Amino acid sequence: MKKIYTIFAFSAASIAFAQIQKVEPAFWWKGMKNPELQILVYGKDIAKGEVELSDGVQIKDIQKVENPNYVFVTINTNEINVPKFKINIKNGKKNIGSYTYELKQRDPNSANRESFTSKDVMYLIMPDRFANGDEKNDSKPDLTEKANRTLPNGRHGGDLRGIINNLDYIQNLGATSVWLTPVNEDNEKVYSYHGYAQTDLYKIDGRYGTNEEYKELSQKLNKRNMKLVMDYVTNHWGISHWLIKDLPTKDWIHLFSEEKNGFKRSNYKTTTQFDTNASEIDKKVALDGWFDTTMPDINQKNPLVLKYLTQNAIWWIEYAELGGLRVDTYPYNDKEAMAKWAKAITDEYPKFNIVGETWLNTAGHISAWQKDSKTGEAANYNSYLPSVMDFMLYDELPKAIKEKEGWNNGMNRIYNSFTNDFLYPDINNVMVFFENHDTERWNEIFNNDPKAYKLGLTLISTVRGIPQIYYGSEVGMRGDKNKGGDADIRRDFPGGWKSDQQNALNPLTQTPEQKEFYQFTQKLLNWRKGKDVIHTGKTKNFVPQNNVFVYFRYNEKENVMVILNNSEKEETLDLKHFAESLAGVSKGKEAISDKEISLKNSLMIPAKTSMIIELK
Repeated sequence: MKKIYTIFAFSAASIAFAQIQKVEPAFWWKGMKNPELQILVYGKDIAKGEVELSDGVQIKDIQKVENPNYVFVTINTNEINVPKFKINIKNGKKNIGSYTYELKQRDPNSANRESFTSKDVMYLIMPDRFANGDEKNDSKPDLTEKANRTLPNGRHGGDLRGIINNLDYIQNLGATSVWLTPVNEDNEKVYSYHGYAQTDLYKIDGRYGTNEEYKELSQKLNKRNMKLVMDYVTNHWGISHWLIKDLPTKDWIHLFSEEKNGFKRSNYKTTTQFDTNASEIDKKVALDGWFDTTMPDINQKNPLVLKYLTQNAIWWIEYAELGGLRVDTYPYNDKEAMAKWAKAITDEYPKFNIVGETWLNTAGHISAWQKDSKTGEAANYNSYLPSVMDFMLYDELPKAIKEKEGWNNGMNRIYNSFTNDFLYPDINNVMVFFENHDTERWNEIFNNDPKAYKLGLTLISTVRGIPQIYYGSEVGMRGDKNKGGDADIRRDFPGGWKSDQQNALNPLTQTPEQKEFYQFTQKLLNWRKGKDVIHTGKTKNFVPQNNVFVYFRYNEKENVMVILNNSEKEETLDLKHFAESLAGVSKGKEAISDKEISLKNSLMIPAKTSMIIELK
């Protein structure tokens, strides 16, 4: 028997022009662990009609909202025995709108898909600035901002095809997962290339390509035993998002009634999330304030919003066969709602990894956001977020490399940072990095000094956690955020455009300076691939002496000695000091040079040099 729900009383004339304009998600899958699906149906005054599902499909619930252009229909997919059914909007017996809904058959292995772990090296790409593989999509008639490579903050034309065309380069470099900054539609008038003001969460921006090309990229990475990581934004959307232009409910976003247009900028003090003495107004402004006038702050406390965000993330994971999510501005969201969001995703995909951008300065604050954290537990909270970003190490690393040794200076900064590892419930599942798309370029800080680059890369590639590198650093790319703004740290990769005079994507045409950065990166990252001792081994730190930091990574099968000499002069290590880790060892092989190293009494380390010694 067909089940019909009447939403409002209406007259035939009032809905004469009603029709279904959008359905989200557009399709779904049978066989999900959570069989409940909420379908958003949108059209002019659509809620004034009657909703009918064909083929005996039963409606579990219908939710009306204050905006009559929306209907939220909930069904149980386990109870549906047909691959397709119709969603009909009716005025009495007259059908005034129809949509054929498909339930695809899920891949039985999908729930156990592999995700990024500490075995991986993540390569961060800003797609608009990496490579232009399809010049025909540089501008699109239905999207406002057109390509203009002369504008630093304009659209430059990089796209998904450019990334697909250069997968050999990324794989040969040694990266095993690829994190793209957002590629969903961002149809703002200007400054849309960064993608963080999305206007359609179910559609790839046409200037990057299509949904099908995004899936193609993921599948081609998977065939190489690599993974695609989506940059997911739960905190804010673009002001031009179609749902923002016609809000389903007033509380879909955060509005401040006392402010003009409801806008109030965040105070960015997300430490208020765990401050037991924080004022309510400071917490509210931090979490509910907007990032910018073009980025409305999303209200995850609204159950409809949370369901929308949860289903959208799961839809992309399933559709595009994703290998992970990186979540932007994690502490700016409502933490209780986001715990439900993260748990729903990891319940559906038990091996799936999600790393949150936890941009805080102390290990206590950062660790509180990781699943099963004791610091979070102290605040009666479990985030269910598997992975966090080690911003404390990021903060300390450039300072350490620049400084001479002191009680809390130089390499002691790094050592002190690692003494906080006990706060993390899963220290191997922490992302480590020295730069990303929001920070000053490492090679700018150190004036393209290969020695500084090698020290930094050696560290993040050999300590606990998941190393992340930023596109172009491996060929010496730089950029001055202080003088040139964000655009300068997001320069075009040389060789990514046909008109480029020099191509760094081809090792044969790299300059001598580029080769020095590239070859070291390639050797180190490819060495790391097969080293379980680095991925999951234990760590033994030795307090830095003379600005030299020594630590060991070890397990039952292997032992690796890492030496970072940050001193301005050659240093000689008395190897007796490291006897507990060197017992019975007289020699080793240095991983980058492949040279045999004697470890009998002392060891000389050149100034500003790193060594990775596999002990025999």
